[in-house]
Amino acid sequence: MEKLEMIYEGKAKKVFRTNDEDKYIVEYKDDATAGNGLKKGTIEDKGIVNNKMSAMLFELLEEKGVPNHFEKLLSDREQLVKSVKIVPLEVIVRNLSAGSFSKRYGVEEGILFDQPVLEFSYKNDELGDPLINDAHILALKLATKAEIQQIKDMALLANQVLSELFLTKNLKLVDFKLEFGKHKGKIILADEISPDTCRLWDTETNEKLDKDRFRRDLGNIKEAYMEVMRRLEQ
Repeated sequence: MEKLEMIYEGKAKKVFRTNDEDKYIVEYKDDATAGNGLKKGTIEDKGIVNNKMSAMLFELLEEKGVPNHFEKLLSDREQLVKSVKIVPLEVIVRNLSAGSFSKRYGVEEGILFDQPVLEFSYKNDELGDPLINDAHILALKLATKAEIQQIKDMALLANQVLSELFLTKNLKLVDFKLEFGKHKGKIILADEISPDTCRLWDTETNEKLDKDRFRRDLGNIKEAYMEVMRRLEQ
């Protein structure tokens, strides 16, 4: 597979065309941002961990009925994926109160919900990724009613699969962000699944093993990412 020109660079990844129009190459970076890009930094080897972890979890999700863009690992930092047109929605699934949910509603972190909370935000940095609902999505023509339902079903199934896996590794999946795209007219899961996009707490100590260590200046950021990978590989 030949790597051609870069077509997109985000906060954590670069995307390249290939000589196959149905395939892209994604390269994971060590750059870290928080607060819609206001805080910037670098986490050594983050790109390697996120690439490997995303590959592993995408393979599992495919097996469990969540179609996604992952094709195969190419190197420590690169993976081959299906070409997708990203749906401009961030889908957040929350199992416990944390982060912006706790701030927004004035509740302490760590409250276990009776059922997962699913939120949509409009993927737009200039607007600050505002929360939106189904009616807004339809009004803005970001997705159809059927596509919204597909995305919800896939997000909740992904939550079930990943929560069960992480629990076997003594990790709580507190919440996580997903993105979806269209490939040949079909909605599939895209982007990444990593400590950048998941809140993961140790089940016994509630130690944070995710990007909150960067957001909140808790230190030992690389070590936390490596610890998640170590547990997944056991």
